[in-house]
Amino acid sequence: MTSGVPTPQNAPGRRIPHPVVRAALALVVTGLDAALLALALGGAAPLLAHPRALALLAVWLVGAVTLALLRPVRGHDATAVERDPPFVLLALFLLPLLTPPVAAFGERVGLWPLPGAAPLQWFGVALSGVGLAVRIAAMAQLGPRFSPLLAVQREHALETHGLYARVRHPGYLGALLAALGGALAFGSAVGLPLVAVMGLLLWARAGREEVMLERYFGAAYRNYRARSGRFLPRLAPPRMPSG
Repeated sequence: MTSGVPTPQNAPGRRIPHPVVRAALALVVTGLDAALLALALGGAAPLLAHPRALALLAVWLVGAVTLALLRPVRGHDATAVERDPPFVLLALFLLPLLTPPVAAFGERVGLWPLPGAAPLQWFGVALSGVGLAVRIAAMAQLGPRFSPLLAVQREHALETHGLYARVRHPGYLGALLAALGGALAFGSAVGLPLVAVMGLLLWARAGREEVMLERYFGAAYRNYRARSGRFLPRLAPPRMPSG
């Protein structure tokens, strides 16, 4: 599954891999997802007989190939960078990767079953697809401004349109929805604590990012923050900050 944090960007001047190579790497990533699900479900045969698992793999494959071909994370010239603690980046890589197989194992052994049966489980598959689509669209909209690090680019423009008009971090929202969908798809609540931890880490990371952006953009960012929500659209009337 596409992780909560994008892969490292290409450094300026580095040779860009051919699209076929990038697509092949996407296949390798999806193969890892499939191996983890097979391990959780008890083998290749149970995986191949599991329609929701196969549907999730198809969604993840399309997302991985699309992301590889769009290559929204490119080399850039950052003027300010704040690095996350290594454990945060590692957790944001592992949590979305492990959440679906953990939930699949829960389904296999009948641990913490969720109500709703097939409708909820198929809703989870759809939610995972929607989340990946939102995340990829957010990355593509930012283009070279998107970074796996908390960074401000030289001549950075504040993005307040499209997906960013009402939500300040649609990429994080998409990653969280994709992980939640992967947990619900197997009808076991055992994966939900992992989603909760991922949500807390993304919320804290978004807060650190906003401090950096406010320092760079000043009143323009404060006004934008007053009329938008961090992960969800703001429902209350905007509070325009003074100064």
